[in-house]
Amino acid sequence: MKSMTGFGRGESRQADGTTWVVECSSVNRKQLEVSVNLPRDLHDLETQVRNQVAQVCSRGRVNVHIRSDAADAVKLPHVDEAVALRYVESLRELAGKLKISAEISLSEMLRLPGVLSGESVEADPMMALEPIQEALTVALNQLCLMRGVEGGHLREEMESRLKTIEALAAQIAEKAPLVPEHQRTVLRQRLEQAGLPLPLDDERLLKEIALFADRTDISEELSRAASHLKQFRAYLASEEPVGRSLDFLVQEFFREFNTMGSKCNNAEIAHAVVSAKTELEKIREQVQNVE
Repeated sequence: MKSMTGFGRGESRQADGTTWVVECSSVNRKQLEVSVNLPRDLHDLETQVRNQVAQVCSRGRVNVHIRSDAADAVKLPHVDEAVALRYVESLRELAGKLKISAEISLSEMLRLPGVLSGESVEADPMMALEPIQEALTVALNQLCLMRGVEGGHLREEMESRLKTIEALAAQIAEKAPLVPEHQRTVLRQRLEQAGLPLPLDDERLLKEIALFADRTDISEELSRAASHLKQFRAYLASEEPVGRSLDFLVQEFFREFNTMGSKCNNAEIAHAVVSAKTELEKIREQVQNVE
C-alpha cells in the first residue's frame, strides 16, 4: 500500500557538464494529475516526462520541477568596439554640423543598438532528454519509497480500526437475537398496563413477535459486514493501487451499519453502530490518501 503524499529528488550530468536536477512532489487527488515545469526551450520533452511519471503513479497530483545549473546562465556581454567607434565618429560629425557639444557618456553609449549584446544559453532537447530521464528515475524512486513508508503507517492505523469494528460487529451479533424477546416482554407489559393481558401462547402475540423478529433480522447485514472486513484486509495486503476500491468498500460498510441501526430498536446495538460508524469515518479520511 502506498500513500499519495511524497517527495523525491534526482540529479544527472549531461555530456557537456550540465547538471540536471529533477524534484517530484505529490499530494492527494482522485485521479492522476501530472504538472511539469520545464525550461522554456525544453517544452517538447513534456510528454516523455508525463509518460514516465504515469508508469509508477496511478493517483495523486504529481508536480515535476526540472532545472539545470545552466538553465539561467547568460553569455558574457560582448561590446562591439567597431560599432561604438562608428557611433562616436557619426555623433561628433553631427555635433560639428549643429555646433553643439559632442559629449556622450559610457552608459549612453552602451544603450545604443548593436554596441552591447548577450543571449541566454539554450538547451538541446535531444542532449538533455537522457540525463533528465535518469534524474527523473531517481526522483520517482525516492517519491515511491516515501509513499510506501507513509502507506505502511496508514495500513497499520486502518488495521487497528478494523479490529475495533470487528469487535463491535461481534457485540451487535450477540445482542441482535435478544431483541425479539425483549420486544415480547415490552409488548406484554404495555398490554397489561392497558388492561388487555394475553397469554404467552396467544396467536396474535406470537404473530406480532414473529413479524417484529423478521423486521429486525440483521443476519444478512452482519454477514455482508464480515465479508467486507475480509475483503478490506485483502486490499490492505495487496501490492496494487487499492485507494478507489477501499473508498467504495467503506461506503458499503456504512450502508450495512446504517441498516443495522435502523432495523434494531435497541440502545446497546445503536451505541455499537454509532461507535463503528465513527471508526469507519476515520478510516475513510485515511483512505483518501491511499493510492
